[in-house]
Amino acid sequence: MSSIPAVYAELPLFPLHTVLFPDGLLPLKIFEARYLDMARACLRDDAPFGVCLLKSGGEVAQEDVTCVPEMVGTLARIEQCDVDEHGMLLVRARGTQRFRLLSHRKEPSGLLVGMAEPLPEDSPLDGPDVLAKFGACAEVLERIIDAIRERDAESVPFAEPFRFDDPSWVSNRLSEVLQIPLRARQKLMELTDAGERIDAVHHYMRQHQLL
Repeated sequence: MSSIPAVYAELPLFPLHTVLFPDGLLPLKIFEARYLDMARACLRDDAPFGVCLLKSGGEVAQEDVTCVPEMVGTLARIEQCDVDEHGMLLVRARGTQRFRLLSHRKEPSGLLVGMAEPLPEDSPLDGPDVLAKFGACAEVLERIIDAIRERDAESVPFAEPFRFDDPSWVSNRLSEVLQIPLRARQKLMELTDAGERIDAVHHYMRQHQLL
């Protein structure tokens, strides 16, 4: 496995109205020239692109509208790629590691390119209280996945293997699937402590009587 650079100097950015978490799946339908070129370059070079939640602006380019991304995002790597009958690129990407933007600029094509530093992995759980909450969260996630499989086995939005013993994996998947507002979801993704994210999703589920 290639080593992680200290800084990504020329990271292509794909700002979206979604929050990508590490190990999260991201299906994309790409039709704009700037992103078609970006996807081709990522495939050719086996390189990631950066997914950031849009702070302001739209996903599709508009004249005189400035696109502003959140400063913390997640690297994504393309796992599957196809072209439909209309020439649209159908991509499935997967989140890998979080990053923080140090700066970004707009290319003549309209593509945003950033300088970004990788963020560390989550710190581990600590203490019996958060371990108990983690166990409860893992049980809820298993029930959610079982319910989705009963309706349609092909529609489970998570990639296997399922890691129910991994606090980061469990809290990230719950953050994706629960009906959490986008800005709050962004804050959950930015947390660097698995215990804090477990605590937050556990609190949300108690509030909404999911526990």
